[in-house]
Amino acid sequence: MRTYRGHQLDAFQENAISALEEGRSVLVCAPTGTGKTVIADWAVDRALAQGRQVVYTAPIKALSNQKFRDYTRLHGEERVGLVTGDLVIRRDAPCRVMTTEILRNMLLSGEDLSALDAVVIDEIHFLDDRERGTTWEEVLIYLPHHVKIVGLSATLSNVRAFAAWLSSVRGAPVEVIQELRRTVPLTFWICNLDEGIQTPADFDKSWQRWARSQEGERSGGGGRGGRDSGRGRFRGPMTSHMDVFDHLREQALLPALYFTFSRKQTELNAKALSNRLRRSLLDEREQAQAKPLIDAAAKDAPNLLDVELRRMLEMGVAYHHAGAHVQLKALVEELYELRLIKMLYCTSTFALGINMPAKAVAFDGLRKFDGISQRPLTAREFMQKAGRAGRRGLDTEGHVVIRQELRDWGDAREAIQYYLRGESEPVRSSFNLSFNSVVNLLATNPMERIREIVDKSFLSWNRQNEARRMVKEAEERAAKLPEDAGKKERKLIDKLHRRAEEAETRSWLEFETRIGFLKEVGYLAADGTFGAGAKVLKNIQIEEIFVTELILDGMLEGIDDNLLFGLLCAVNKEFGRDVKVRPLKGADKELAKDANKLRHTPTVTRAEELTGQAVCWCPEMIPFGRMWAEGRSLAELLLLVDAPTDIGGDLVGAFRRAKDLVGQLRQV
Repeated sequence: MRTYRGHQLDAFQENAISALEEGRSVLVCAPTGTGKTVIADWAVDRALAQGRQVVYTAPIKALSNQKFRDYTRLHGEERVGLVTGDLVIRRDAPCRVMTTEILRNMLLSGEDLSALDAVVIDEIHFLDDRERGTTWEEVLIYLPHHVKIVGLSATLSNVRAFAAWLSSVRGAPVEVIQELRRTVPLTFWICNLDEGIQTPADFDKSWQRWARSQEGERSGGGGRGGRDSGRGRFRGPMTSHMDVFDHLREQALLPALYFTFSRKQTELNAKALSNRLRRSLLDEREQAQAKPLIDAAAKDAPNLLDVELRRMLEMGVAYHHAGAHVQLKALVEELYELRLIKMLYCTSTFALGINMPAKAVAFDGLRKFDGISQRPLTAREFMQKAGRAGRRGLDTEGHVVIRQELRDWGDAREAIQYYLRGESEPVRSSFNLSFNSVVNLLATNPMERIREIVDKSFLSWNRQNEARRMVKEAEERAAKLPEDAGKKERKLIDKLHRRAEEAETRSWLEFETRIGFLKEVGYLAADGTFGAGAKVLKNIQIEEIFVTELILDGMLEGIDDNLLFGLLCAVNKEFGRDVKVRPLKGADKELAKDANKLRHTPTVTRAEELTGQAVCWCPEMIPFGRMWAEGRSLAELLLLVDAPTDIGGDLVGAFRRAKDLVGQLRQV
């Protein structure tokens, strides 16, 4: 067995590294916490040792920032860069950590990548993300064939089909490396106020006894109705996060991650627990280690920590969600990495790729709001979070605890049994070329090459496979068709052939529909020549058509720079429904009124229909962007908001994306 950085490699790590040494791309599927990133680290080391370049892409900025810190420590500042749209540090460094969107833009712009040895695509299953998945497919299609791909995922149930598609795109076999066994095995528990902490099998027995008792009470003629009906529907207190914490502490299962699916709830839970604790979860040495870090953060951002939040961190408790203040998230991540947070209430973003495992992971529930309705977690979502349990080299097993009421077990048991089987949903393509991608492809490629690119998408590949399946079925039915066969069978055969033909060409027809739209609105001439609209659109990647219309209309000409920045914030970030802000006034109100007219023009609404994605337009954001540009502090802006959760991170995210959009306007 070979070693790397003083550690003996597991078989799957060794196999992946051997394939990379032989010049092959790899698709690595292994449970969270088994050491997939070792393979990425080796690819980075090898590229730098050979004087070549390497790119590490990640779906979220927190993961990008963590890898940037890790690689800077390992290889030195001068050799590592970070390019995320928000930040550009050493853009030309041989090792660059970046978002997938940045890499896609580099490929579309024709940047010289002859020195690029490999690209690591962490969380490659993001390819099926409805909003961002197309970018992953575009990167895999556009990358030059000499570049090796290191695809990493914890969950790819259709890995063989995915690898077959990727092999066809890359023009060479892609090695599939699978590891099904976790280095630190998981043990699953159900936590309930009355039953304590039990295995799912034992809890199922408790539920069956409870269900029989309920049936007995009902058949006994009503017994003790109302809130005092024993273990009936309206019985006493429900199991809370506090009960889960008590069991975790009693079983010595801290540090723990507690996943909820509400930003507000992460904050409420963390505050409630820290207020309840009589003494810190940190020992004296840990408290002494945490204090200077907390003091430094408070000094750097005077309004970051109020008395309650500071006490919470000193007690070893914290919360983390995407909307939280950027500096608070950074502090929490630093403290957690140093094991100075023992109970962290968090949302799904903490499950993605960040190398911050826990002794135990707890779930507040198994349903989440996806923007439309409450739905059960997918197996992939569940295991992405559960997989954080168990620290390699520290724990012999990881513990996964689910808060559960007896009365709700009948609905939850099937989902939990599904999760425990270890299966996950297949990765589906979300390929949906943006208008910016369409015009950039038209600008740099002949139509034959563009069709080749579109036909290489995972979506098109799957459709073509489906077409071949339907043709085969039609031929088999036709071969068995007797002369006196009825019309029904002949119609079915004809239908299969028609559907196969439609599936074969559907992706290209969708691309042609986009070109047709761009010609209808005058962005492209009838012969495909670029008009002003296409020339603008070629540079705009945020709310492409809406922003292009704002530019073409002349709305951005001559307005105050600060007001312009406010408008750019309004087209990239929306306040949550439960956030209350002051009504617009003066110039902010007039600008919003004019922009709103363009938002609802046929050009913008038709583009919205074609992409299937709602236009982002939040005029209430205008004064916040304007005041930020004028130099007002984040603390001042937050005083103007009535929100149930910390939205500092949301505001900063809007400001950063607006800054990115400013750069795109400069290119225009």
